[in-house]
Amino acid sequence: MHFIKILLLLMLTGLAQAAEAPAKLVIAHRGASGYLPEHTLAAKVLAVAQGADYVEQDVVMTADDQLVVFHDLTLERMTDVAEIFPARARNDGSFYVIDFTLAELRQLAVSEGRTMDNGVAQPVFPGRFPLGKSHFGIHTMQEELELLQGLQQSTGRQVGIYTELKSPWFHHQHGKDLSVAVLRLLQDFGYDSAEDLVYVQSFDYNELLRIHDEVMPALGSTLKLVQLIAENSWGETFAPGPAGTLVAYDYSWMHTSVGLRNLAKVVAGIGPAYSMLVAAQSTPGTIQINSMTSDAHAAGLLVHPYTFRRDEGQLPSYVGSFDELLELFLFTVDVDGIFTDFPDLAVRFLQSHHQP
Repeated sequence: MHFIKILLLLMLTGLAQAAEAPAKLVIAHRGASGYLPEHTLAAKVLAVAQGADYVEQDVVMTADDQLVVFHDLTLERMTDVAEIFPARARNDGSFYVIDFTLAELRQLAVSEGRTMDNGVAQPVFPGRFPLGKSHFGIHTMQEELELLQGLQQSTGRQVGIYTELKSPWFHHQHGKDLSVAVLRLLQDFGYDSAEDLVYVQSFDYNELLRIHDEVMPALGSTLKLVQLIAENSWGETFAPGPAGTLVAYDYSWMHTSVGLRNLAKVVAGIGPAYSMLVAAQSTPGTIQINSMTSDAHAAGLLVHPYTFRRDEGQLPSYVGSFDELLELFLFTVDVDGIFTDFPDLAVRFLQSHHQP
């Protein structure tokens, strides 16, 4: 009888632990961007309707210090800026958001991401929303927060926001403090506590450290910060180098257990590319998972990798389907949430696994 009591106790403890396991998060990467042009209000509405837990905003500043939701520092991949303002390119041929006022940006039409091939626009993802169809525009961060909070009121469903500070180092070069402006706006909308449904992320560790040590204490804010991790070769972030130069930031230290423990003193989680969690030489029968996820969890960090896409050519060779990719990362690698362009597919997948 004593043995049976112990067995029952262990079973009940296991059930309780399972019930308390945190749900895996579905983060709508730039909205439901697999279906509508990224970072448009339409893509955000669809993401909410598809059941995303969080909706992402990349934020950049305009010439007149307005915060707009746009992924790139430049405009040509997503808009018709070259047709509307042909003389406004810099010497490198690009049109920078920070060189335009909000009123000017509102004159632009937003479309699917595209590249130019002999002067002809080609979609980055051919199976997505057709180029140049319907009408989409650039909006402010304030407008997006109003939309998401309005939908929370009208639907009764709480949806979190996941804000990325886009290249703070670049904004500092232009005399603009992106971080302070974003955190003040978040505070205006009631997001100022670690308990709120909000994450603030950046590839720029030095800026996240500044936010943690200086900006949030000054504002009385305790938001959850997330360190995005890029490959060094991408040149995602630049840091001060010798003699006043800028050099590409070296993320190598974040791939070590010691580095992750040090990160945990500043941030609540990491956002690596999912390719950083599984070895590239993995095959369908032999998946090689590295220690980054387990090391991060041991340090008390959440792991929210990016970007899960079902488009043709986007699946890694070691899986045969999008569901197989989700199964691998959500339940074998055991990440805490994923950024995906297709939130409906991830939500449906998790529901089929009886996620609470």
